[in-house]
Amino acid sequence: MKGTGIHLVVVTHLVGFREPGVWEFDEASLPYFNEQGADIIMGGTHVLSGLERALSANPKIGGGSRTDAVAETLRRTIAIGLKVAVECTLIAADQGKVPVGEEVIAVGGTAQGADTVCVVLPPANTARFFDLQVREIVAMPRNR
Repeated sequence: MKGTGIHLVVVTHLVGFREPGVWEFDEASLPYFNEQGADIIMGGTHVLSGLERALSANPKIGGGSRTDAVAETLRRTIAIGLKVAVECTLIAADQGKVPVGEEVIAVGGTAQGADTVCVVLPPANTARFFDLQVREIVAMPRNR
Protein backbone atom coordinates (compact mmCIF):
# COMPACT_ATOMS: atom_id res chain seq x y z
CA MET A 1 0.00 0.00 0.00
CA LYS A 2 3.01 2.27 0.46
CA GLY A 3 2.94 5.14 -2.00
CA THR A 4 -0.66 4.49 -3.11
CA GLY A 5 -2.34 6.96 -0.78
CA ILE A 6 -4.22 4.07 0.81
CA HIS A 7 -3.88 3.69 4.57
CA LEU A 8 -4.22 0.06 5.61
CA VAL A 9 -5.61 -0.72 9.06
CA VAL A 10 -5.54 -4.38 10.08
CA VAL A 11 -7.79 -5.43 12.97
CA THR A 12 -6.79 -8.79 14.40
CA HIS A 13 -8.55 -11.09 16.79
CA LEU A 14 -8.00 -10.10 20.37
CA VAL A 15 -5.48 -12.01 22.44
CA GLY A 16 -7.15 -15.14 23.77
CA PHE A 17 -9.90 -15.29 21.13
CA ARG A 18 -9.40 -19.01 20.52
CA GLU A 19 -6.86 -19.91 23.21
CA PRO A 20 -6.18 -18.05 26.49
CA GLY A 21 -3.17 -15.74 26.24
CA VAL A 22 -2.47 -16.47 22.56
CA TRP A 23 -2.47 -13.85 19.80
CA GLU A 24 -3.24 -15.58 16.49
CA PHE A 25 -1.55 -12.94 14.33
CA ASP A 26 1.75 -13.90 12.67
CA GLU A 27 4.09 -11.59 14.57
CA ALA A 28 6.90 -12.26 12.06
CA SER A 29 4.92 -10.16 9.56
CA LEU A 30 4.78 -7.08 11.83
CA PRO A 31 8.00 -5.49 10.50
CA TYR A 32 6.67 -5.71 6.95
CA PHE A 33 3.38 -4.04 7.84
CA ASN A 34 5.21 -1.36 9.84
CA GLU A 35 7.54 -0.64 6.90
CA GLN A 36 4.50 -0.21 4.66
CA GLY A 37 2.92 2.28 7.07
CA ALA A 38 0.01 0.05 8.02
CA ASP A 39 -1.63 0.20 11.43
CA ILE A 40 -2.17 -3.08 13.27
CA ILE A 41 -4.86 -3.05 15.92
CA MET A 42 -4.18 -5.91 18.28
CA GLY A 43 -7.66 -7.08 18.91
CA GLY A 44 -9.98 -4.53 20.31
CA THR A 45 -12.94 -6.04 22.09
CA HIS A 46 -15.38 -7.43 19.55
CA VAL A 47 -18.11 -4.84 19.42
CA LEU A 48 -20.89 -7.19 18.37
CA SER A 49 -20.12 -9.89 20.91
CA GLY A 50 -17.54 -9.30 23.65
CA LEU A 51 -19.12 -9.33 27.08
CA GLU A 52 -22.59 -9.97 25.62
CA ARG A 53 -21.48 -13.38 24.33
CA ALA A 54 -20.16 -14.33 27.77
CA LEU A 55 -23.51 -13.41 29.32
CA SER A 56 -25.75 -15.10 26.76
CA ALA A 57 -23.61 -18.29 26.74
CA ASN A 58 -23.62 -18.55 30.54
CA PRO A 59 -26.12 -21.25 31.56
CA LYS A 60 -26.94 -19.38 34.80
CA ILE A 61 -27.88 -16.20 32.91
CA GLY A 62 -28.58 -17.39 29.37
CA GLY A 63 -30.73 -15.85 26.71
CA GLY A 64 -29.95 -13.60 23.80
CA SER A 65 -29.24 -9.91 23.92
CA ARG A 66 -29.91 -6.97 21.67
CA THR A 67 -26.24 -7.00 20.65
CA ASP A 68 -26.55 -10.68 19.72
CA ALA A 69 -29.62 -9.82 17.63
CA VAL A 70 -27.70 -7.14 15.68
CA ALA A 71 -24.75 -9.48 15.11
CA GLU A 72 -26.96 -12.38 14.04
CA THR A 73 -28.92 -10.16 11.66
CA LEU A 74 -25.74 -9.07 9.88
CA ARG A 75 -24.22 -12.56 10.01
CA ARG A 76 -27.20 -14.65 8.93
CA THR A 77 -29.37 -12.46 6.74
CA ILE A 78 -26.61 -10.76 4.78
CA ALA A 79 -23.11 -12.27 5.24
CA ILE A 80 -20.68 -13.15 7.99
CA GLY A 81 -18.10 -10.98 6.23
CA LEU A 82 -20.37 -7.94 6.49
CA LYS A 83 -20.68 -8.43 10.25
CA VAL A 84 -16.87 -8.72 10.48
CA ALA A 85 -16.25 -5.68 8.25
CA VAL A 86 -18.66 -3.53 10.28
CA GLU A 87 -17.20 -4.74 13.56
CA CYS A 88 -13.61 -4.08 12.44
CA THR A 89 -14.59 -0.58 11.27
CA LEU A 90 -16.06 0.16 14.69
CA ILE A 91 -12.97 -1.20 16.49
CA ALA A 92 -10.72 0.94 14.26
CA ALA A 93 -12.92 4.01 14.87
CA ASP A 94 -12.73 3.40 18.63
CA GLN A 95 -8.92 3.32 18.33
CA GLY A 96 -8.86 6.54 16.26
CA LYS A 97 -7.36 4.71 13.26
CA VAL A 98 -10.03 5.52 10.68
CA PRO A 99 -11.30 8.99 9.83
CA VAL A 100 -14.72 9.76 11.20
CA GLY A 101 -17.04 11.29 8.65
CA GLU A 102 -15.10 9.86 5.70
CA GLU A 103 -15.89 6.70 3.79
CA VAL A 104 -13.59 3.72 4.30
CA ILE A 105 -13.32 0.44 2.46
CA ALA A 106 -13.92 -2.37 4.93
CA VAL A 107 -13.06 -6.01 4.26
CA GLY A 108 -14.28 -8.98 6.27
CA GLY A 109 -14.67 -12.70 6.06
CA THR A 110 -14.16 -15.92 7.94
CA ALA A 111 -11.27 -18.23 8.81
CA GLN A 112 -11.40 -19.31 5.16
CA GLY A 113 -10.50 -15.79 4.00
CA ALA A 114 -11.76 -12.32 3.23
CA ASP A 115 -14.84 -12.47 1.00
CA THR A 116 -16.80 -9.31 1.70
CA VAL A 117 -15.89 -5.74 0.72
CA CYS A 118 -18.02 -2.73 1.51
CA VAL A 119 -17.85 1.04 1.69
CA VAL A 120 -18.65 2.24 5.19
CA LEU A 121 -19.09 5.65 6.75
CA PRO A 122 -17.97 5.06 10.33
CA PRO A 123 -19.44 6.91 13.27
CA ALA A 124 -17.26 8.56 15.90
CA ASN A 125 -17.17 5.32 17.91
CA THR A 126 -19.12 2.22 18.86
CA ALA A 127 -21.42 4.19 21.16
CA ARG A 128 -22.83 5.77 17.98
CA PHE A 129 -23.36 2.43 16.19
CA PHE A 130 -26.66 3.46 14.62
CA ASP A 131 -24.97 6.38 12.86
CA LEU A 132 -22.80 3.90 10.91
CA GLN A 133 -23.74 3.62 7.25
CA VAL A 134 -22.93 0.74 4.92
CA ARG A 135 -23.01 2.79 1.76
CA GLU A 136 -22.13 0.09 -0.74
CA ILE A 137 -21.50 -3.64 -0.80
CA VAL A 138 -18.82 -4.16 -3.42
CA ALA A 139 -18.51 -7.93 -3.07
CA MET A 140 -19.89 -10.68 -0.87
CA PRO A 141 -20.66 -14.36 -1.19
CA ARG A 142 -24.18 -15.60 -1.70
CA ASN A 143 -25.91 -16.72 1.46
CA ARG A 144 -26.12 -20.46 1.65
